[in-house]
Amino acid sequence: MSTVDTVFAAATRLQQAGAPYALVSVVRALAPASARPGDKAVVTADGQLHGWVGGGCAQPAVLRTVRQALADGRARLIRIAPAAEGHEKQLDDVLEFGMSCHSGGTLELFVDPVLPRAQLVVIGASPVASSLVQLAPRVGFGVTLVAHEAVAAAYPDAQRVIANDDIAAAGALIAAGAWVVVATQGRRDVQALRLALALQARQVSFVASAKKAQVLKDALVAAGADAAAVDAIVAPAGYPMAASTPEEIALSVLAAVVSHRRGAAPGPGPEPVATPEAAAAPVSGLPLPEPVLTPATSSCCGH
Repeated sequence: MSTVDTVFAAATRLQQAGAPYALVSVVRALAPASARPGDKAVVTADGQLHGWVGGGCAQPAVLRTVRQALADGRARLIRIAPAAEGHEKQLDDVLEFGMSCHSGGTLELFVDPVLPRAQLVVIGASPVASSLVQLAPRVGFGVTLVAHEAVAAAYPDAQRVIANDDIAAAGALIAAGAWVVVATQGRRDVQALRLALALQARQVSFVASAKKAQVLKDALVAAGADAAAVDAIVAPAGYPMAASTPEEIALSVLAAVVSHRRGAAPGPGPEPVATPEAAAAPVSGLPLPEPVLTPATSSCCGH
């Protein structure tokens, strides 16, 4: 198998496994460097290297840069040149590393991180949940829909449908690090929030009014949930905009998730509009203070 075949076979294996890696390419080489322009390697954060981008003198700088690129998702151009070991200097858009090997030579390499598809977990079978499942793949998310007794055929855009919102059953199937949106809108709200808190998510958002969300947060804490984790739940979910239909609310929620993913921090989202189905559904899942169970506060929005 040629070096190029080795590189792309490794990239395919890692891609299929959902594992992050960087494609490192030599863009310039000055003799007596052992690599040539066009040489490539697939490099992982734990130091696996498939291909060729220079000898042992270059590899520590390559591995360090790969780890940084995988951490923040940004590509980098680096230069490895003869200098005192530990020398490091930013030159415009090039980061230069010193190499004290006797062979000398200079390499310039482009480090391009390849990250797994971002994962969005939508909990609930509401109209907003359905709209999120349809929209999220269009902006690069792999979507898992979790809802009690969900029918997979009803969610053709989802990567996976889990028809059980039990914490042990669903939690075992979902990897840590996803963005999670609870869009139950009055059906199994508390069970969904408990599951969301158990998923080690990057962020948990709850489609609900601020009033309803606070009542449920207080109830979760009173039942023993971690107060800091509960307080971190974003509610109302969504980017601030005049959204009213399920599709518009899903759009605002997805916009907020994308903003968080890219490092921005949007303000509170729109108050969701109660659907007839959600308005008829009581808040359920754990004993709540008596006012929560009155007809005036049992709709999806807590009104």
